[in-house]
Amino acid sequence: MSQRLRGTVIGCGFFAENHLNAWATIPDVELVAVCDLDPAKAESAARRFGAGAHYTDAATMLCETKPDFVDIATTVPSHRPLVELAAGMKVPTIVQKPFGPTLADCEAMVAACANAGVPLMVHENFRFQPPLRKIGELVGQGLIGTPHFARISFRTGHDIYAKQPYLAAEERFAISDVGVHVLDMARFYLGEVQSIACRTRRVNPKIKGEDSASMLLQHQGGAVSFVDVCYATPILPDPFPETLIEIDGDRGAMRLEQGYRLRIGTRGGQPDFRDLDPEPLPWAERPWHVVQESVLRIEEHWVDCLRRGIEPETSGADNLKTFAVVEAAYRSAATGETVHL
Repeated sequence: MSQRLRGTVIGCGFFAENHLNAWATIPDVELVAVCDLDPAKAESAARRFGAGAHYTDAATMLCETKPDFVDIATTVPSHRPLVELAAGMKVPTIVQKPFGPTLADCEAMVAACANAGVPLMVHENFRFQPPLRKIGELVGQGLIGTPHFARISFRTGHDIYAKQPYLAAEERFAISDVGVHVLDMARFYLGEVQSIACRTRRVNPKIKGEDSASMLLQHQGGAVSFVDVCYATPILPDPFPETLIEIDGDRGAMRLEQGYRLRIGTRGGQPDFRDLDPEPLPWAERPWHVVQESVLRIEEHWVDCLRRGIEPETSGADNLKTFAVVEAAYRSAATGETVHL
């Protein structure tokens, strides 16, 4: 690899702005090119983020620039063809979540990159939100003993359709869009999922898919988690885009409350309160700042893994486990039965 990693980005839409901002601030990365089907978006992104070139065709970009990696920040239907294109050119690849349309598509992408001998990472950035990651560290240190229960909740009435109108037409919506993140956090905190029972609703009649889902998970080892997501909760003040977390252990409990305030209680100890709300990065803004910082942190993780030749934490192979839980949730909602993984 070159002294600085030569990176490319496919997709210059709404959330890709965060990807581009983050790449532009990592000293070890040179953004050599961007690509978007809309030439105006591609040209604008290249100009604003210092990319050396802009394209409307991904194959041409990869062929001409021969990058050290590509970041695919496009919508789900394009993920598999773009990942397989990159794998065919032996380009290490990051792909936005949700990983793919189906589990078979996800497995095919993992196989394509494995056969090509190149790393594949899914941009599962919730694990890299500083407050959520800190909780993982504290749980790992045994601060509250062995966890036996968690509730992970993402409920909001925020108008997410204003900047991402395509979401209103998605047949699979709440679980696929944000539930995948929250289910991944359940795995992150409590381990692999053994079974799941899920119920969904469509509260907003103007959308196509479900905008509310409640999921009960049994984890290997016996722990239980309750995961709930909703885009139709008119709560004030609205916590968007915060994830609220409760974790109970055999020696204590944690509560991440609105405003990223962590409350910790342990048997025989004094209550412990910690402010986990980070200052926004220079290019970030509230209330998005924690999400935006997580994009930077996962990209830094990718660079470190490429340099060290190790598998990323949120590799394609790891994300297959999260995607399998998502598929199981939809099967449970459709049948009314508990699904065993």
